[in-house]
Amino acid sequence: MAASDRVNTGIGLGAIAKADDLKKRLLFTLGALIVYRLGTYIPLPGINPGALADIFGQQSSGILGMFDMFSGGALGRMTIFALNIMPYITASIIMQLMTSIVPTLEQLKKDGEAGRKQINQYTRYLTVLLATVQGYGIAVALEAAAGIVDQPGLFFRLTTVVTLVGGTLFLMWLGEQITSRGIGNGISLIIFSGIIAEIPTALVGTLEFGRTGALSAFIIIGLFVMAIAVIAFIVFIERSLRKILIQYPKRQQGARSFGGEAQHRPLKLNVAGVVPPIFASSLLLMPVSLINLTGGQSGGADWLVALNALLGRGQPLYLAIYVSLIVFFAFFYTAIVFNPEDTAENLRRNGGYIAGIRPGKPTADYLDYILTRLTVIGAAYLAAVCILPEILISQYAVPFYFGGTSLLIVVTVSLDTVNQIQSHLLAHQYEGLIKKQRLKGRRS
Repeated sequence: MAASDRVNTGIGLGAIAKADDLKKRLLFTLGALIVYRLGTYIPLPGINPGALADIFGQQSSGILGMFDMFSGGALGRMTIFALNIMPYITASIIMQLMTSIVPTLEQLKKDGEAGRKQINQYTRYLTVLLATVQGYGIAVALEAAAGIVDQPGLFFRLTTVVTLVGGTLFLMWLGEQITSRGIGNGISLIIFSGIIAEIPTALVGTLEFGRTGALSAFIIIGLFVMAIAVIAFIVFIERSLRKILIQYPKRQQGARSFGGEAQHRPLKLNVAGVVPPIFASSLLLMPVSLINLTGGQSGGADWLVALNALLGRGQPLYLAIYVSLIVFFAFFYTAIVFNPEDTAENLRRNGGYIAGIRPGKPTADYLDYILTRLTVIGAAYLAAVCILPEILISQYAVPFYFGGTSLLIVVTVSLDTVNQIQSHLLAHQYEGLIKKQRLKGRRS
């Protein structure tokens, strides 16, 4: 049996038990996520939980409820992680946009690892600024709502801002630690764990609606069937690839010839992954959540009430803005992660070429043509998955956790984490085979 075959057949629970480094990474990731979940139950000081639950229950059917979904229920409980990781995501969006506009930042981006570290440092500074502004806005909004704050005043605002900013920075650090010392992308896993942790509660709530007659059994069954269909569709699209055939010419060295083989350059149908919906939600949730807390319901200013109604779940304006942001970030993030000109130049340097396409600029134009078509399909897929369930669910009192955005995040992050686990297992298996071959060589 070939070495690759032995590696592939050796992947399983037994292989995980033997991979010490992988076990340490999995345990570290699990421990970090447990710490995060514990923090979502530590309330802000000076908050009346009963009054907060009553007011939030009246507003949780709109965008504020979706923000609570991303925070894993921390916003509804107004805990130290109420802002979650959203200020960091927003700061990352702004910095990525700025690197395409500001020449100094663009040069830093091209400077390699040192430039990337500097941009990350700027992103952290911007995260502190955004979290401070959002934290102060939440503190003022909580004071404006009757009965929530026990002792309103400057001290409450100061402690609230410091606590919320500290919680966001801690989650930012925790996500970076998971990425470097654990398994998977730390920021995505934090959002993923928050959604997963609240799904059982959402499921019980949905079944309770059926028991009380608020939802018919037919609607509940249809909801679960729709969720399964959406999950299957997401897995199918995320596994879909467009393979580009790359040819390499033969090279003669003495009496031996090298090269001449053909390789496939795979391009995912959805190159941007789950980033566009997260970015779109972050930008959409940041201002609207404060509008809801500062008078977006009945009794507030007329324009706030009107804006809150237009941005309600399933409303045309909300759907239009959400789809537009998803499409924009699908193209924007794809342009960041894949540069056709750089790829064409690397192919030319290594002697590779695409059959029927001249090296250099024609190859870059061909890759850009394919990538644009793939991004159109990927953006349409993301918009459909995130919006169609929202339209259906908005007609019924169904929790956000069964919407397309939450399912997309859960499935995509799960696939990415499983792929990383498999990569670690393969590396461990190859190391084992190499050691065995060395032992055999020494014995012989």
